[in-house]
Amino acid sequence: MKGLILALVFALVEGQKQDLEPVFHMGKTYLYSYESIIMHRLPDRSLATAGLRLASKVEISRVSHTEHLVQIRSPKLEEHNGFVDFFTPSSKLSETIAACLNQPLKFEYTEGRVGTIFAPEDCPVLCTNLVRGVLNLLQITIKKTQNVYEIQEAGIEGICQTRYVIQDDSENKRATISKSKDLEDCQDKAVRSLGVAYVRPCPTCALKARNIKGTETFTYQIKYDDSGASLTSAMSDQLYEISPFNEPNGAAVVEARQELSLVGTKRPPLSAPTSQLQKQGSLRYHFSGELLQMPIPLIRINNPDLQLTETLRQLVQNNERGDTKEASAKFLQMVQLFRVATLDQIESLWLRFVNELSYRPWFLSTICAAGATDTFRFLKQKIHDRKLNIWEAALTLPLAFHFVTPNKKTLEIASSFLTCPEIQKVPMHRIIVYLGYGSMVNKYCAQALLCPNELLQPLHDLATEATSKGDAKDMSLALKAMGNAGEPASIKRILKFLPTFSSAAASLPNRIHADAVLAFRKIARKDPAKVRELTLQVFMDSKLAPNVRMVACVVLFETKPALPTVTALATSLLTEPSLQVASFAYSHMKTLAASRIPQLYKLSTACNIAIKLLGPRLDRLSYRYSKVIQISDYSFPYQAGAIWRVYLMNSPSTIFPSDIITKVRGYYANTAMDIIEVAFRSQGLTKLLRKQNIPFAEYDTYKTLKELGKSLLGWKELPPEDPLISAYIKVLGQEIAFVDIDKDVIQQMMTSLTGSSDWQPVVKKVVEEVQRGVSGSWTLPVLVGEMRHIVPTIVGLPLELGLCGAAVAQAAADVDVKVSPPESEEFKPSQLWEAKMDIYADIRPKAYFHVIAMMGINTQYFQSGYEYHAEFSANTTMKFDARINMEEKNLKIESLPCYEEAEIAAVRSEIYAISRNMEEVDSEKKSQIFPKGEIPRTSDKQLQSAEGSSKPGSWKQSSVPNAISKGYRRRSEEPHHNNARRRFYTSRFCKKLEVLGCSTCLSLKSQHSLRNTYLHTLFGEFEAKIILKPVRADADIDKIQLEVQAGSKAASKIIEVSSSGSKEEGEAAPHEDIRAKLKKVLGIEEVLTAANKTRRRTKRINREYKTEDTGLWAVSGLSHLSSSSSSSAASSAISRELGDHHRKDEIRQSWKELYSRSSSGSSASSKACSSSQEDNSGDWHCRGNSEYSNQQANSPVYHLLFKPADEQGTGGEILNISSSSSSASDEDFSRAMSQPEFLGDSKLPILAAVLRAFHRNKKPTGFQLVLYTDTQPKRWRIQMFGSSITGPSRWKLCADASMINYRKVSGFLKWGKDCQEYDIATHIATGQFAAFPAMQMKLEWLKVPSIIRTTARWFYSFLPGAAYLLGFSQRQQLGASHQATLVLALTSPRTCDVVFRLPELTIYDTAISLPLPVPSHPRTPVSAFPSSDWKDFSQATLSLIESLKGRCTVFQNKITTFNGVEFNYSMPAKCYHVLLQDCSPELKFLVTVKRLEESADLTTINVKVADHEIDMYVSDGFIQLKINGAPPPDDLPYSSKYATSMLINSEKKRLTLKAPDYGIDKIYYDGHRIEIQVAFWMAGKTCGICGKYDAEIEREYQTPSGYLAKDAVSFGHSWIISEDPCTGACKLQRQVVQSEKPISFEKTAAKCFSVEPVLRCVKGCSATQTVPVSVGFHCVPADSALSLDGQPRLDQKPEDVVSSVPAHTACSCQQQACPA
Repeated sequence: MKGLILALVFALVEGQKQDLEPVFHMGKTYLYSYESIIMHRLPDRSLATAGLRLASKVEISRVSHTEHLVQIRSPKLEEHNGFVDFFTPSSKLSETIAACLNQPLKFEYTEGRVGTIFAPEDCPVLCTNLVRGVLNLLQITIKKTQNVYEIQEAGIEGICQTRYVIQDDSENKRATISKSKDLEDCQDKAVRSLGVAYVRPCPTCALKARNIKGTETFTYQIKYDDSGASLTSAMSDQLYEISPFNEPNGAAVVEARQELSLVGTKRPPLSAPTSQLQKQGSLRYHFSGELLQMPIPLIRINNPDLQLTETLRQLVQNNERGDTKEASAKFLQMVQLFRVATLDQIESLWLRFVNELSYRPWFLSTICAAGATDTFRFLKQKIHDRKLNIWEAALTLPLAFHFVTPNKKTLEIASSFLTCPEIQKVPMHRIIVYLGYGSMVNKYCAQALLCPNELLQPLHDLATEATSKGDAKDMSLALKAMGNAGEPASIKRILKFLPTFSSAAASLPNRIHADAVLAFRKIARKDPAKVRELTLQVFMDSKLAPNVRMVACVVLFETKPALPTVTALATSLLTEPSLQVASFAYSHMKTLAASRIPQLYKLSTACNIAIKLLGPRLDRLSYRYSKVIQISDYSFPYQAGAIWRVYLMNSPSTIFPSDIITKVRGYYANTAMDIIEVAFRSQGLTKLLRKQNIPFAEYDTYKTLKELGKSLLGWKELPPEDPLISAYIKVLGQEIAFVDIDKDVIQQMMTSLTGSSDWQPVVKKVVEEVQRGVSGSWTLPVLVGEMRHIVPTIVGLPLELGLCGAAVAQAAADVDVKVSPPESEEFKPSQLWEAKMDIYADIRPKAYFHVIAMMGINTQYFQSGYEYHAEFSANTTMKFDARINMEEKNLKIESLPCYEEAEIAAVRSEIYAISRNMEEVDSEKKSQIFPKGEIPRTSDKQLQSAEGSSKPGSWKQSSVPNAISKGYRRRSEEPHHNNARRRFYTSRFCKKLEVLGCSTCLSLKSQHSLRNTYLHTLFGEFEAKIILKPVRADADIDKIQLEVQAGSKAASKIIEVSSSGSKEEGEAAPHEDIRAKLKKVLGIEEVLTAANKTRRRTKRINREYKTEDTGLWAVSGLSHLSSSSSSSAASSAISRELGDHHRKDEIRQSWKELYSRSSSGSSASSKACSSSQEDNSGDWHCRGNSEYSNQQANSPVYHLLFKPADEQGTGGEILNISSSSSSASDEDFSRAMSQPEFLGDSKLPILAAVLRAFHRNKKPTGFQLVLYTDTQPKRWRIQMFGSSITGPSRWKLCADASMINYRKVSGFLKWGKDCQEYDIATHIATGQFAAFPAMQMKLEWLKVPSIIRTTARWFYSFLPGAAYLLGFSQRQQLGASHQATLVLALTSPRTCDVVFRLPELTIYDTAISLPLPVPSHPRTPVSAFPSSDWKDFSQATLSLIESLKGRCTVFQNKITTFNGVEFNYSMPAKCYHVLLQDCSPELKFLVTVKRLEESADLTTINVKVADHEIDMYVSDGFIQLKINGAPPPDDLPYSSKYATSMLINSEKKRLTLKAPDYGIDKIYYDGHRIEIQVAFWMAGKTCGICGKYDAEIEREYQTPSGYLAKDAVSFGHSWIISEDPCTGACKLQRQVVQSEKPISFEKTAAKCFSVEPVLRCVKGCSATQTVPVSVGFHCVPADSALSLDGQPRLDQKPEDVVSSVPAHTACSCQQQACPA
């Protein structure tokens, strides 16, 4: 037995692996050579690179069981920059690093794992991290029982998953250990991100693509013996691939390598350090010093006070010299310096420049951008001491709160801002500070593990105080600040503002409820489950206002609910009483279902399932209901996308949205960020749109309605709604400002300006201020942003991706205004219409934007990597003198010409490989990314002239795919390539204006790699600039003048300019002479002569039919169709089947040739006939008009044909949409022939404009333009002519636009020699598209300049993609090359079809929802289908306006409410019903109606408005009218002396009443039919049988108490006006009734009473007619004391059962007891 045990022990010992962890023996010093390299490069190795190399000796000694010493000796740092693989030593920097490593550091090392590191207290963090890089090579974790394994191992990069492979050569007692790491698979990764606090990662998203990928590999050589294992060599490689655009082939590379080799050992160990060592943490990289260094060029900070002073002086001097680029660089340096400056140094600098106005904006902006504790405290002190004015504080506060680094100290300072008296005095500052404090708390708590409650206490205290005072503005401020903080600890406070959870909140305004719900949005990011639960309850609470519930819906979906929650919400919409809420929620789910954003995939899927439960009912709702509009796109290859979403929340009290929220959110690499959000909220704005001086409360109607409310059980007038406009703006998800503007605020502003709330003094004050002039300069520098992402390298140096940007906006102005005659004491605004104003202005705005991005090593000692610079600059000068003569209707503006070349705007970008170090700041190494080589010289070239650009065959393409794929091709020099694999592009386009002596040039220059990725395009050089320069250096132009003359003197102005005659001479001439002279000056005769020649030439070309196609989309292989006979895309596709088109009629005169393409529009008279199937001879026959719809019934929408309205009954031909206008019908043609060719023959121009340049030695040159108009009933025409004012130039511009019978609008624009070179025409016509009313818009061109063709091609290339994103279908089909057509067909009142035909593409879609329903006729119900008679523009406009107005009709027993709900109701005779009344607090009108007993069809109507009571009734077969009980004093029409807007008239055997100021647009009455139309601003403010006009059709049967009746009969009965039982004719009253049926409720006997009263005959009368009605009953135990005595109020009790009871409708009162 003993032998067996001994054998097992030997076997166990033999099988155990040798310890491979490196061991350092005591008493020895191990000497290693160490080298590390970091290289930055691009995939294209021919480009410049940058790098660092650190070589040194490393000594390691063991001093105890676990403690070791390490010292780096003789460090040698070398820099690489450029194209040659050569490193340059940096001796001074090497000495600096050696100085900080002159003492050994101590570290704990046990079994191959590095523990705590100790270093001197004054040792820089950079040096400690370099040591960590060395010690990281010693981190080895050995598993003795496995050779291949994975573990979580700590390293310099954090704790990451590590895979080991051990190869043991036991024979040679050597081992090779390999390990590798995926740096994205780390539990506790060492990484620091700055400036990305508002970028939200998606924790549930799978990381399919990463824009930063990293990996590490280590290889160890171990030699072991009986004394232990020793490390002979260690090598490591680290690789980072950085792809900003997630491109597989577009990634920059950072590679780091280490090599540690054993040189030998020596006996004496390292000496113990002389200074005290402090704990410096573990092997994990320590972030500290590099956080102070911005990604900008290094600054050696020796004396911050002196450097701040000098830098600020240089900054301002550079800015004053116009060197904005250098100024922005100094600005960023100032920010860097302020971050290390002390409070005393900042105060000293302030005192030095406090009185220098040019220094203050730069100083304050850099203070804000620094974001340090001392700079924040300094700003607080200055505001407290009132050293900043109100506007300086308003600009600096939001910037300071945004950029400050949140920590305990800065939060204490921020809380003191809240109580600062100077802040409290200015409401604007108070809002900014509270919102900014909330944002600071949010950023701080995002980094901290636990958010202290005391940080939120100031916000909670504000909410409590505001609630106790009833201050709505402070409530809103507290809620918004808590919303910015976004902490779950505020949930209980927020719930106190929601009636769903607190009954005390029911009295608060709706906007407070909405703000409370919106405050949950950021809290949802931390506790989505809790917020989801709360917002779902708010959404389900039907007692809340619709806009509050819609906001809850928005917040609910931002929590990304799962399928069960979304399904529950969708199911609730099936019974939702508010269609506004249902429409909004359905629309929101529908937009989410269509989303392609990966982060919303689960939510999108859930919504896609949920909307299928709802059916099409909610999908058919018009934009009268609330909607969500979304436009989004996502690029899966680049993992980037964006969403633009608009929430339109309609209010029942208005037909327009009362709340609009629009936001833009960006997505990138599994992160999301809210970029910007803007919201507008309005209420009661209709009060501002109508008369406000009507004393409604003084009228009898107001008192009558007050009394009537007592007889209508439970009726209450609507609460007052004061006008209010509120708005807020959020940037990066943080609300930075909001404003509430109400009537009181407006009056306060006016009073503060003028001391009066009247508008007239305000205008006078403005005029006085304007005359004082404006002089000064303003500068606003801003740090746009600073974003940094830092990860450690194995070397111990930080790899940074950094970006910062600065913007400078400047303006200098010197404006002097003189008004004559000067305003008097009794100034009136109307005097301005007779004044003369002289304006002398010199305005010089300038803007500059500079972005610096860096990828590489960035420390306070050295920098190495790539540096990208992009800048945008805009610089303009507006110097002019203007004279305005209001009485003479004359405007004259004079300006100086361009004397020298000026850069108007420019965009530049470039990238460098850089190497900098602190010891040699002035000798940085910077290499351009491309090797130097010859770049093609940029040549000036003018834009191609028309003749050169329209040669035969130019711009032709052989197929449609080429046209779409090639897109826009620059007409410039071809790109150049060289052997360095780069692409050059240089070009310069110039357009000369010889007359004005100026030339505008666009200069383009670029150089980038041949690789087709965004990164390689970015990593290049680019420059684009717009230059304005004189045409010739010796230009003799003194000034440029623009003069505009309107009115009767316009013609004289043109003659005066052309003849240089006196003004009086032109005015004294007769009109005939003036017209003749003007015609001669404009050269109209030459235009007509040229047009006549063109007509004859067109005839010949048409006969030969060989015109070459030089159009915009000329297609080879297709015969040319001129614009007068061109085909559309649809008909051209089938023309080969149908045969040749019929030839068009010849144009009969020169003017017809000149204007036919615009005046005739699309009313062509040619016929497109189809072949008869019965006739095989090939003859063609035209089908009749009755077959037009049948022909197109089954055709796809892109083949349907449009027929103009004026050709729908003239012979029945099928109008092919391809036909251009040859002629109209005979009537239209004769009408066109009778029109004068030139409006100037019979009329004078109404406007003349002259642009001219005054020369020193010759006559002025320039252009002149005149405008004629001719307005007639159902017809108007406008003509415009332009020409040169001097010389024999025949360049002209002619434009003509006309409208005929409101059915057709035509226009054209021609220019060139006698208006014959270029021609563009457009036609708009109404007509028929298949069986639907439609409108067609057509654009035709015969010849256009090359620049227009080039631009059109560029735009055309984007159309397919844009159409796809918008959901349109596409079809490639060749058509006419000179025509584009858009057809809009109204297929239902709420939908339309769209067909957009282009020469090579047809874009179409069907059933597109319209924003508003469009009825076919003003009196046609919205639900009716549109008629094909809907032909002209006036009717279309009228239909749209009329559809906005509420309309209620009563005819016999059929009633149609404002909301379009129809029901049958037989009115009890003799009883007045409230048909319509104003339920707003103004109580403006009341309309009652009753049925006459002798006839079921006849009604009488009573209208109370103002002090008038109008009765309309039928007597002896005639309609009678009484006003205040008496017939009208005069014949109709009748207008009131008191209510000025009330008018009663007779129209077509019926009476009409109009009172628009009171909300009644029109009341029609003919004895049988009543129709009431109210103004759109009465929406939601009416009540009665006609309804509330709020679009809530599910809640139409509302009784006066607000109870929802069960049927139409109960609803009608509730609006009967009770009368005195004895003296009144109506013997019906409403009473609570008890159910006569035995009811067992909850298994016990019960008695039940009606919740709402039921119509009953008065006491002493018996019912002769009854009608069953459904009533809800409230049940109580049978032994309850509740009884009918005293008529209890049960309307607030719950309904237990619903039962049918008889309601009385007619009574017999033979036994009624009434006093005599």
